[in-house]
Amino acid sequence: MSEKTWDVIVIGGGPAGMMTAGVAAKKGAKVVLIEKNKKLGEKLLITGGGRCNVTNSEFDNRKLLQKFKNNGKFLFSAFAQHSVKDTLDFFNSRGMETKVEKELRVFPVSDSAQSVWDVLVKEMQENKVSVVSNSPVVEIIKKDNELIGVRLKNKQIIYGKNIVVATGGTSRPETGSTGDGFIWLKDIGHKVIMPTPSLVPISIRDLWVKRLAGVSLSDIKISVFQNQEKQGSVRGKILFTHVGLSGPTILNMSKDIGELLKYGPVQLSLDLLPNEDNGKLNTKLQELFKEHDKKKFRNALSNLIPSAITPIVVELSGINPEVQCNSVTREERLRLVGLLKGIPMQVKGLLGAEKAIVSSGGVVLDEVDFKTMRSRLFQNLYLVGDILNIDRPSGGYSLQLCWTTGFVAGNSIYEN
Repeated sequence: MSEKTWDVIVIGGGPAGMMTAGVAAKKGAKVVLIEKNKKLGEKLLITGGGRCNVTNSEFDNRKLLQKFKNNGKFLFSAFAQHSVKDTLDFFNSRGMETKVEKELRVFPVSDSAQSVWDVLVKEMQENKVSVVSNSPVVEIIKKDNELIGVRLKNKQIIYGKNIVVATGGTSRPETGSTGDGFIWLKDIGHKVIMPTPSLVPISIRDLWVKRLAGVSLSDIKISVFQNQEKQGSVRGKILFTHVGLSGPTILNMSKDIGELLKYGPVQLSLDLLPNEDNGKLNTKLQELFKEHDKKKFRNALSNLIPSAITPIVVELSGINPEVQCNSVTREERLRLVGLLKGIPMQVKGLLGAEKAIVSSGGVVLDEVDFKTMRSRLFQNLYLVGDILNIDRPSGGYSLQLCWTTGFVAGNSIYEN
């Protein structure tokens, strides 16, 4: 190994690294992929709860890249070369059928991330990518302002004409994403925004939340408050956990909530019936209590709200659960309306990197040529996937970024 000079050294065996290696090798490059773990794609295999949200089925690049907010403007040239359609063609043509679910999320028909892993590994094998696993890199070697190779933990040096850093961010560090690449890149002169957890569940102070662990609610409106001022609201699905809230909607709100927490306490408000205003809901409750006038209050709300959360609402309402509906006072009913339209919750904090789906931070985008994914500091250095400082929401966007940047890098290395 140390006596050979490879055309391409790819550091990191995640989705971006495997895509880069497979594309470059298919073009004819001699490629070695170096992975610190014993097995490739450890994080890929657990993404999407093990189902793997491969991409988002939005074929309009302009609409898709709006989801990346201000960073989207950097990505047009890359996505013009490898789009969502190209990703689906890549996997479908290699025998992996896909399906589209809510919010255009794309999954393998098998509902298994193993299917995605199998396609990537087979592609590398067929194109003769050499894989060196269980081999942590400790340094990118620079000589006379040129990168010549990498040094492994065992002190072995592997030489290469081109180097691709695909080491990911810092989310789920048990899978190997411990931010090593950021340190090497800073050492050779790149500017790096050190990462923080981005798409991450939220912990809640209210103890009743624990009793709903595992319960999911769809089409809930979540509003965020600080100092009694509304900071924003979204609608979507939430999942209660043993410590707080998760689910796509919560994950996508988490970074903004994390920013607010720097300045003081944050409260959430859950609107269980976002399609009803307070007046209509009051009328609906009057009709409900009249129809079930002899029924106990604790048994009367199951036709209005999900049964799983009914006991909590009854408890928080302060209304005697044993009282008959015809005995609920007007004041109690109006208080119940307010509760159904805004269950208060106190945010304790964000869970750490060990629970984050992705991290925020990475190499600043001005230092990357997105037509090639080449570093603007070194002609033979390429940067792909989560190593880049690009925020993106939950829903398949993170993996699509890996497929696109990996393809562009692998293709560009061959052409250059």
